[in-house]
Amino acid sequence: MRSWSAPDIVPLPGTGGPLRVHDTATGRIRTTTPGPRAGMYACGITPYDAAHLGHAFTYLTFDLVNRVWRDAGHDVNYVQNTTDIDDPLLERAEATGVDWRDLAHREIDVFREDMAALRIIPPTSYVGVVESVDLISDLAARIRDTGATYELDGDLYFSAAEASGFGEISHLDRAQMLELFGERGGDPQRADKKDPLDWLLWRAERPGEPAWDSPLGRGRPGWHIECSAIALDRLGPAFDLNGGGSDLIFPHHEMGAAETRCATGGPNAHNHLHVGMVGLDGEKMSKSLGNLVFVSKLRRQGVDPAVIRLAMLDHHYRSPWEWTDAELPAATARADRWRAALALGAAPDAAPVLAAVRAALSEDLDSPGALAAVDSWAAAALGEGGGDTGAPALVRATVDTLLGVRL
Repeated sequence: MRSWSAPDIVPLPGTGGPLRVHDTATGRIRTTTPGPRAGMYACGITPYDAAHLGHAFTYLTFDLVNRVWRDAGHDVNYVQNTTDIDDPLLERAEATGVDWRDLAHREIDVFREDMAALRIIPPTSYVGVVESVDLISDLAARIRDTGATYELDGDLYFSAAEASGFGEISHLDRAQMLELFGERGGDPQRADKKDPLDWLLWRAERPGEPAWDSPLGRGRPGWHIECSAIALDRLGPAFDLNGGGSDLIFPHHEMGAAETRCATGGPNAHNHLHVGMVGLDGEKMSKSLGNLVFVSKLRRQGVDPAVIRLAMLDHHYRSPWEWTDAELPAATARADRWRAALALGAAPDAAPVLAAVRAALSEDLDSPGALAAVDSWAAAALGEGGGDTGAPALVRATVDTLLGVRL
């Protein structure tokens, strides 16, 4: 599947330091230690509707990881999936009278346009589930061969009792797991399962539903195993960073990690990064609730994508936050101040700004701290002036390369 156009990356003098991020599994901020090529996987959208600001905030976060690693001298192998076959997509297609494939293609195109406008560095591999059915079914068969599964009316289930280390990412108790499993696409209520927490690897063909031939019979993949299979195929086991929104910690990432451990004997990733939810009107922004602010709609209204990006950067990735009417005016005012300072013929020395932005982002992606460093420089430039004629160009490059904001 094609990705989207890549933004130009302006090289900066020197190199950045190692990236430290909060690892969900350990609950600690840890230093990432990639080799020459860093491996990263981010769970993508289910394309039954356009991307909202919650999605954009998640992919902005992984874009910052990508930029910090690149600035530190690493090549980055970034993999992202798109769930272009799943129950929500089929349900929306039926409700709207649109072919599910057409619906997926349309919304993926909108997503690509949004990501390009926001200057998100595209994945090295942007992979759909439909194109990956064979490798997903092969992984499910490999797990079946370990004895960790059972069949129920033709469906293949992973037995939670066979999941080594189950709970090591989310650290939830059983009651919490059962509640979230039911809320987030699971089927704890299905009769005749060995355990309500057992999850679906392969769904046998149902009348009127899409299905593919496989070693497991005709059917389609379960949700969690799609990411396990794609990540193993494109990154191998024990890659550097896996993640997505915090609503994926359980069940998606917990169950996916169990699948990889069963198949390989080791972890799927060394670090797990999760992004706080974006809210609106006191609720998490989600398609099911319908309380969405769409990136594409903001763009159609003429909002500068750099301003949208600045508005999101003003929030730390791990902290849940709420979109309000004050976000865009504040980000617009910041962009205007920065542009005014960058338009000066000379300004204060920019080397401390580059160092401060690098330091902030390297320490758990502190984007508000990075913005504050540029704010201070702009205030000094506009208030006191300065004699460095090269400073505006270096600050412009710093903001562009590390924060992804082109002014």
